[in-house]
Amino acid sequence: MTRAALDSAFAAGRTSGRALLMPFIVCGHPSEASFVDVAAACAENGADVLEIGIPFSDPIMDGPVIQEAAFSVLARGPRVEAMLETIEAAQRAAGIPFVLMTYYNLAMQHGLDWFAAAALAHGASGVILPDLSVEESGEWRKSCAQAGIASIFIAAVTSDDARLRSIGEASEGFVYAASLLGVTGVRSEMSSRAQSLVSRIRAATDQPVAVGIGVSTAAHAAEVAAFADGVIVGSALVKRIGEASDPAAAAGKFVAELRDGIAEAKR
Repeated sequence: MTRAALDSAFAAGRTSGRALLMPFIVCGHPSEASFVDVAAACAENGADVLEIGIPFSDPIMDGPVIQEAAFSVLARGPRVEAMLETIEAAQRAAGIPFVLMTYYNLAMQHGLDWFAAAALAHGASGVILPDLSVEESGEWRKSCAQAGIASIFIAAVTSDDARLRSIGEASEGFVYAASLLGVTGVRSEMSSRAQSLVSRIRAATDQPVAVGIGVSTAAHAAEVAAFADGVIVGSALVKRIGEASDPAAAAGKFVAELRDGIAEAKR
């Protein structure tokens, strides 16, 4: 799928007045075969867009749950090309758009043009590189534009209005609103600053806004869906996948719960 598939998903969500459900899963976790089944189960139970993490050895944005999952994959020594092939198989099984999330060093080591083109060739609609600042992203954005995929940037609650404008101008597909400072993880409560951040981003750009980091329950999903265009759930889902004897069934059950929560959101 191309960037157009991502744009179409958000356009459909806005038309229907519903936030998109965007589960985050780790490529190859807990195994290559079960990862493909997990992706399919997410789609079957209501996911609109998948965010797929390519494991990296120094995941500065990821908390302990996602780090553990990523390191378990890296311990098998997979090559990036092999992981992209696994991701493509997962996309074929799921049949919905997806974006990749990994780190700049991994893309740079393979060449920015190569990585952007490979992402598209294996079905990605966009890529998030959380450790790449907008100010230093010119070459990467050129590579994405040449390949025809979205370059997606993250806005933090500490970003001032000028920086949010820069992020809005640079981002394609959507802006990722990080509801909390720090790394990803399972939280008992949503940050009270998330809604304010989304409002500030919308004042700076017309791009859709998806909220992630700390969205851990169906109630959280409903809360976020009331004011955001997308709801990203990562650590809570990855934790269930890693602990389950049947990862796909566990993923499908939790995604269905999240979907029900979003359906109950009052926008």
